[in-house]
Amino acid sequence: VSTVSGWVGLPLFTEAGFLTLSAEYKHQEHTERGGYDTRQQYAFINGAPSPKEATANRWNAWSGEPDMDQYTVMANGGYDIGEGAELYGWAGYQNREAVSAGFFRRPLDDRNISSIYPDGFLPQINPTVTDYSGGFGSRFQLADWDIDTSLVYGKNKMEFDIINTLNRSIGPTSKKQFDAGGFEYSQVVYNLSGVKQYDVGFATPLNVATGVEWRREFYSIFAGEPDSWRNGGVLLNGNPTPSGAQVFPGFRPANAVDTDRDAVGIYLDLETNITDALLVSAAVRAEDYSDFGDTVTGKLSARYDFTDMFAIRGSVQNGFRAPSLQQQYFATTSTNFINGVPFEITTFPVSDPVAVALGAKPLTAEESLNYSLGAVLRFGDLNVTIDGYRIDIDDRIVLSENLTQANVRAYLQGQGFVGVGGGRFFINGVDTETQGVDIVANYAMPETDFGKFGFTFGANFSKTDVTRVPAIPVLATLTPAPELFSRVNVLTLEKGQPKDKFTFGVTWEMGDFSAGARAIRYGEILVPGTTAALDFQMSPKTALDLDASWKMNDMVKFTVGADNVFDEYPDALTPSLNGTNNVPFSSTSPLGYSGRFVYARVGVDF
Repeated sequence: VSTVSGWVGLPLFTEAGFLTLSAEYKHQEHTERGGYDTRQQYAFINGAPSPKEATANRWNAWSGEPDMDQYTVMANGGYDIGEGAELYGWAGYQNREAVSAGFFRRPLDDRNISSIYPDGFLPQINPTVTDYSGGFGSRFQLADWDIDTSLVYGKNKMEFDIINTLNRSIGPTSKKQFDAGGFEYSQVVYNLSGVKQYDVGFATPLNVATGVEWRREFYSIFAGEPDSWRNGGVLLNGNPTPSGAQVFPGFRPANAVDTDRDAVGIYLDLETNITDALLVSAAVRAEDYSDFGDTVTGKLSARYDFTDMFAIRGSVQNGFRAPSLQQQYFATTSTNFINGVPFEITTFPVSDPVAVALGAKPLTAEESLNYSLGAVLRFGDLNVTIDGYRIDIDDRIVLSENLTQANVRAYLQGQGFVGVGGGRFFINGVDTETQGVDIVANYAMPETDFGKFGFTFGANFSKTDVTRVPAIPVLATLTPAPELFSRVNVLTLEKGQPKDKFTFGVTWEMGDFSAGARAIRYGEILVPGTTAALDFQMSPKTALDLDASWKMNDMVKFTVGADNVFDEYPDALTPSLNGTNNVPFSSTSPLGYSGRFVYARVGVDF
């Protein structure tokens, strides 16, 4: 990885204004953490192994970080126009192009065409992501209110090229690279907020904050070129072959969408010290969405300082998360051949007639109820916080299982959807309960002849239970009833995160030198299989990070360091979960599987 960045601060027109410009270029080469592919690579010749088996490239996977080139520029400015008023604004642009890979198609794979790739191929996804953002606003006083108003715009566009691949259904004339289409999301947000204090006889003035926000969101999907998704009709041994570009069939014209929505919110926040020891706050927010309705949320919190050394704090709040435009309208289609018959398998929007026939309903907001209770302790330079919490989430939005069973296809054909092989869609209906404890301790040691030391310790213990899974009456009548949210998904929510996590850090400063060390221990994680026999337990792992810096002078600072110094990796998957032998690690590991990362950095301040 190579990164070059810089920034410069300039006066804007006069000393009353400023302009900061920054830019960064980052180049990253892909990492390879795959294994040795032990499978047969080439078809037999006259019943005997091909001579090429002895020379085949068996390090044929990309399992790790992608190739990436990223360019970023930002500008930020402000101007004092006098009488307590100022103008401010910013703008940013980022372009990121990456390359990641799917699974290797061996030379003997039916998905391969030997005249195009005689030694097999590794299909690659090459997305180009473009981000734009900008905003301007003003801060001023109005009748003793501190006012802040702004208008902000942001846009993200992702375009997919699929490279080093082919469309098997087109045959030997297939291209190797395809424009697969993509999607785009943008927002326009206007904010008006104000803050004022009122003396109401409490120990401190009542702080009142209120505001209103208007937001408009836009989401679109645009189709790829026809060869990226169509079926060219070429058969293999008399049987149809899959449609579209290998690894990522393009978005079809039928998947294209262009939609938007409005949301308006208003909030009120109150905070004061009723006594010198008791701090209380209350907040309420109401929002109205043009596509699914309105909601009201609130929060109550308090803190009581018994002494300078000990305090307790707690809060209770409800929350919501509106279904996103992506969850409501995302669609993609591929053609699967079942017993030689082509079926369209689609991720449907919930409003699609097929999804409605399968029992899909308009999505509603996820709702939550959060409780926390904690203590703060101070012993000189040692600060300790302990917080327990519980989070109940109802009607979580999840993607259903792929509903392609034979009885589902027969049901859809009975409803008039001939050639539709089923699919999946987003659905409300998963309830979860999470309980946990966070502990954080910080100690700043008095300065010594050997420098200044600081110590931090953190621990988290948490547990999640799935208390309800989705159910659709129309599908429950089928025999056997298809599963909407599988064992794998349930256990991923419950045990797919470490049940505990510990951190310990030390910092040191002395003159122009400084250094730091941080150790993170992640608890065990379950990688669930379709049955208990296929479950895989990853053992706890600890990563140690080190860094050291030297400030050569007022302009130049050198830093060297290493993340994951001892090159720790998660446990390798068992053969039953890694049949190819070239994808040895689970992506759920919080440790990652890139191993040790060593870096050096030079900072120059002109």
